[in-house]
This record gives sequence, C-alpha cells and structure tokens, in this order.
Amino acid sequence: MPNRTRGNAAEAAVLHALVERDLDVFVPFGGRQPYDLVVDAAGTLLRVQCKTAWPSGGCMLFNCRATDHGRGPQSYVGLADLFGVYFPPDRAVYLVPIDAVAEHEGRLRLESTRNNQRRRVRLAEEFAIDRWKTEDLAMLKR
Repeated sequence: MPNRTRGNAAEAAVLHALVERDLDVFVPFGGRQPYDLVVDAAGTLLRVQCKTAWPSGGCMLFNCRATDHGRGPQSYVGLADLFGVYFPPDRAVYLVPIDAVAEHEGRLRLESTRNNQRRRVRLAEEFAIDRWKTEDLAMLKR
C-alpha cells in the first residue's frame, strides 16, 4: 500500500475511533501542520499525529519521525501531543503520548516477553483507545 494511502487509512481510522467515543475532533486545513487531528478533551486541545503500525516479532512498530524533505527526519516532540496509531491487522487504534516512545520508533508489545520482563516494556493494551478516559487525555497537557 502506498504511503499516502496508508496515511489516509490511519487518519480515517483514528478519526472514526475518536468520534465514535463522542470526542470533538478538528481537522487542520492545508496539511502543513505537524499533526493530523486536534481533539477537544474536556476543554483541552490535543494535537494528534496519526501513524500506521506494522507487526514485528510480537510487537507493533510505527515511525515516530516526520520527514521534512528539506531538513530530513524531524521529531514530533513539542509539535504534537499524541500518536494516534492504527494497527491494520487487528483494525485497532491506540493513543500513545509522544513522550511514551522513543523519538525514532514506537514499539508496543502485543505479546508477553518470553522471559516475562516487564521493566521498560510498553504493552499495546495499555494504550488501547478504550483504556483512555477524556479526563486522562486532558491531563496530558497539564
């Protein structure tokens, strides 16, 4: 699937999941912002960058950098508040705070580790969209 199609599918899936949960969502005009959507969470506006994840070794991976074709890869730190991650194999959406993952690659575990390690392991289920309450989202900006 071409990058543009994959990006559009992720944005549509995240938008649908947010609206389905009765959140007000705004779509920035013009496509020049470092985020794809803005969510009103109890009066707090959160900038959401949508990403598509792919499976890899018991995890889902997604790119955490923007590509500005003039400056190279750029971090979203300070430019967006959340990644809205769409995982096509499960048709699932996850909300991941920008600072919860590395600046270059997001990695969320789908399965337990073989050695049962928990330290520094980010389980995908902890970021599932249904785990977030509006108040929790609003707290991300405070």
